[in-house]
Amino acid sequence: MVADQSVFILLTNTGTLFTKMIQTYTKAPYNHASISFDRELSEMYSFGRKNPNNPLNGGFVREDIQTGTYSKYPNTTCVIYELQVTEREVEKMKRVLHIFIRSRQKYLYNLLGVIGIALKEPVEFSNSYFCSQFVAEILERSGIKLWNKLPALVTPDDFRQSDRLQLIYEGRLSEYVK
Repeated sequence: MVADQSVFILLTNTGTLFTKMIQTYTKAPYNHASISFDRELSEMYSFGRKNPNNPLNGGFVREDIQTGTYSKYPNTTCVIYELQVTEREVEKMKRVLHIFIRSRQKYLYNLLGVIGIALKEPVEFSNSYFCSQFVAEILERSGIKLWNKLPALVTPDDFRQSDRLQLIYEGRLSEYVK
C-alpha cells in the first residue's frame, strides 16, 4: 500500500503549572500530544482537561485550537508533524477513535501512567489514558508502530524523535497558518 493520506500530531506546551512540573523532569520542550486528521487541526483529539478551568478533571477530549484550554493560554508553543499513512490505516484509526467518542464519559486521565513513565514501568487501566499514550494507542491499534515500546511508555518527546514524522510547523499555536 502506498501512503496517500496524512494524520497530524500536535505537541504543545501551554506553560501551566502541570506542564512545568512535567518539563522539569523530562527536559522536553513539549509535553502534550494530540492527533488530528486534517492539516487545519479542526478535529483534534487527546486526553487532557475536560474543563479549561479545572486541571483536576481530565479525560478524553476533542480539542480546538481556537477555544477551550488553548484559548486560555495564548502563548502556547507547539510543533506539528505530518505522518504519511494509507487510506486503510486512516479508516482503522477512525474506527478506534469512534470507540473513544462513543464511550467518552467513561474515560479518565491516567495520572498514575505519567508517574509510571518516570519509573519506566507502564501503568495501564482499561479506561484511563494520558495524552501521548492515547495517540500511540490509536496508531498502534491501526497497525502503525513507531516505537518498540508499549503505548503506556510513549512520551510526547518520542514523537519528536520518530523518523516517520515530518515537521510542518513550529512556533506559537496562535500563529499557525493552515
